[in-house]
Amino acid sequence: MTSTSLPVAVIGAGPVGLAAAAHLLQRGETPLVFEAGSEVGANIRQWQHVRVFSPWEFTVDEATVALLEAEGWQMPPAQDLPTGRELLERYLQPFAALPSVRSHIRLNARVTAISRRSIDKMKDTAREDAPFVLRVEYGDGSEDIVEARAVIDASGTWHNPNPLGADGLSAIGERANASRIFYGIPDPLDKHKTCYADKRVLVVGSGHSAINALLELAELARQHPATHMIWALRSRNMTRVYGGSEDDALPARGRLGARIKALVDAGVVTIEAPFRIRKLEPTANGIRVSAEIASGMKTLEVDEIIAATGARPDLTMLRELRLALDPALESAQTLAPMIDPNIHSCGTVRPHGEAELRHPEKDFYIVGMKSYGRAPTFLLATGYEQVRSVVAALVGDWEAARDVRLTLPETGVCSGGVAAGESACCGTPAQETIPTINLISLERIPVAGNVLQPVPAQTAERDCGCDSA
Repeated sequence: MTSTSLPVAVIGAGPVGLAAAAHLLQRGETPLVFEAGSEVGANIRQWQHVRVFSPWEFTVDEATVALLEAEGWQMPPAQDLPTGRELLERYLQPFAALPSVRSHIRLNARVTAISRRSIDKMKDTAREDAPFVLRVEYGDGSEDIVEARAVIDASGTWHNPNPLGADGLSAIGERANASRIFYGIPDPLDKHKTCYADKRVLVVGSGHSAINALLELAELARQHPATHMIWALRSRNMTRVYGGSEDDALPARGRLGARIKALVDAGVVTIEAPFRIRKLEPTANGIRVSAEIASGMKTLEVDEIIAATGARPDLTMLRELRLALDPALESAQTLAPMIDPNIHSCGTVRPHGEAELRHPEKDFYIVGMKSYGRAPTFLLATGYEQVRSVVAALVGDWEAARDVRLTLPETGVCSGGVAAGESACCGTPAQETIPTINLISLERIPVAGNVLQPVPAQTAERDCGCDSA
């Protein structure tokens, strides 16, 4: 088999990975999608109770929708805000079930390493002519080597959360006390209710996931008054944490800042800031947390910890590839200045595509949340434009690959279409710490005042303590 007749490997069957498959199919290419989980969008299943901020019309990919509609699929109401479960069951799963798509997806298939056939990282000769080889581990324990002419890594960052330590390292005792730490977005009102009801809960992080967890814990406290919430932040800058409130370009997101501020002002949530965690120790009644504060050191005793401190890319499987990564963000070097969270928020990132995502390893691209490295606030619409441009380049349509554009909602992150080279218009501030999952941004939607409307969970409740594996 010649290199050009081989499939294009796509790693990850989330929204962006499946969009890559849709664009490849539209271009007459053969995708081969590897998903480590037992279903497409497996990571979304873990936050299925959460509602995203952007409406359906900006949560779906054009090529994916075209293939769905050709088989009679109907778009949900364009302005509705989907939950994670709805994103799965009304969009990703129907797409994966299409006859033209399902044969291209491998579930329970984890890619553990990528290289070039018979060529390691150091060798130059005929490197670009050699096909990629992917080592794949399957759910039954077997392994295989699969060849591909190109690789699109859309594996995300979900399974590699940032640690609690303020210096980027795990706090002393963090691993030993992992049974009392939830990394990600828990479901305190349903699935994890017994883990947090009438408990002392420390929520760490200043992004939307942390705020969402606190709002849900506040609702839980109405039912279980002994529930106590402590919010630990590394910075005192609450203006940045609360965000633009009613001025936020995404209204549902803007409400989060106003609602959490009201809870803090009412004394429902206790703030510890600055609070830079150094050490965790088990106690007879919980876990002792030692942290550096402005005046020295402070200790707290809590029952459970929710770590909403963001995530970072796992680059282990890419070790034999030649990558040009920014030393700080761990994104592609060309992309890094465009997404630096010290300068940009999601709305001030210019549209970008193949050129900005390119690495020295020809025909290898990292897309989606993982493409941002450690930078935050990734939009699904950005990922869809990334894969459209990358696929155009892989088939030699360089004009389409270079014509990168991003259309965002009039009331969303930006107004209208933004072309490459133009500045975007979002007024939302960059966040110091970012939600663990940032597929647009997440919250439960209030039905009245601060009353929250949970989405009933379908999965069985875990035993405490609250592991997020």
